[in-house]
Amino acid sequence: MIRHFDESAVEHREHMRGGDGTVELASIASKEEMYGKVRLFSKITLKPGCGIGTHPHENEEEIFFILSGKAIYNDNGTEVEVGPGDTTICRSGECHGIRNVGDATVEFIALIPLM
Repeated sequence: MIRHFDESAVEHREHMRGGDGTVELASIASKEEMYGKVRLFSKITLKPGCGIGTHPHENEEEIFFILSGKAIYNDNGTEVEVGPGDTTICRSGECHGIRNVGDATVEFIALIPLM
C-alpha cells in the first residue's frame, strides 16, 4: 500500500491538552491500517507559539521524532530543548508536553503504540 502524504487526513485541534494555539495532525496511518496496534501515527505541526499541554499517559506510551524546528519538551516536569533528529519517549505512567517557542514551524512524527 502506498498513500501519498497529500492524501492524508488532516485535523486541527484548538488548545490540544490545554496547550496554546492550534495543532495540526496529519495522519500517516490509521489504527485500522496498523491492524489496531497503534492509537496515533501522525505528523504534527506546531506554528510559533503553539503547543500540546502537559498530559499523562496510562497503559500506553508516546514517541516523538522531531523533523524540524526547535521546541521545549516537558519531560515529567523537566523542560528540555529538542530539535531535528531528537526522539522523546513518554512511558506509561509518565507525563509530557511540547511547545514551539521559536520563530520557525516545528514538525514531528508522533506514534502511540498500544500495549
